[in-house]
Amino acid sequence: MNRYMIHLNTKRCIGCHGCEVHCKTNKALPVGPILCEIDHKPLMSIRGVPKTEFSFKACYHCEDPYCVPVCPTGAMIKRPDGIVYVDFDKCVGCMACQGACPWQIPQHNPVTNKAVKCDLCMDRVDQGLKPACVTKCTTHALKLVILQDVDTLPKQMASGDAAL
Repeated sequence: MNRYMIHLNTKRCIGCHGCEVHCKTNKALPVGPILCEIDHKPLMSIRGVPKTEFSFKACYHCEDPYCVPVCPTGAMIKRPDGIVYVDFDKCVGCMACQGACPWQIPQHNPVTNKAVKCDLCMDRVDQGLKPACVTKCTTHALKLVILQDVDTLPKQMASGDAAL
């Protein structure tokens, strides 16, 4: 079974936040919860040239996720392929998952009053498609990568073979 991660090529990212916008659009999220986020370091000068560096933050779909066992209703679920998601029919919005997550990844959706988090657009992945953030990345800086191939990731990223 495949395990996935989203990899950011920091040399390609321009910080346009298109990934955030398309994620929110794909999940029909209101203002507030952010399931993936582009952040940047303050501007610095490298050999007289102004530079910044971007980072991508979304759920890490941990090997042993803290959010799953603390959910009192069993709404936080880890699939065999490692994708951790919220079963909205079971979620009561207690946000125990957010408190247990070291990165506070699960967010409160004020419209549904339930937890919401990145699920790697599992509906799309199950159809052989890429997550919305990856598909709509203007500079192709985001790639969906199969984790079992992580030892060969640098070579794959350079050749483009790591993308699904």
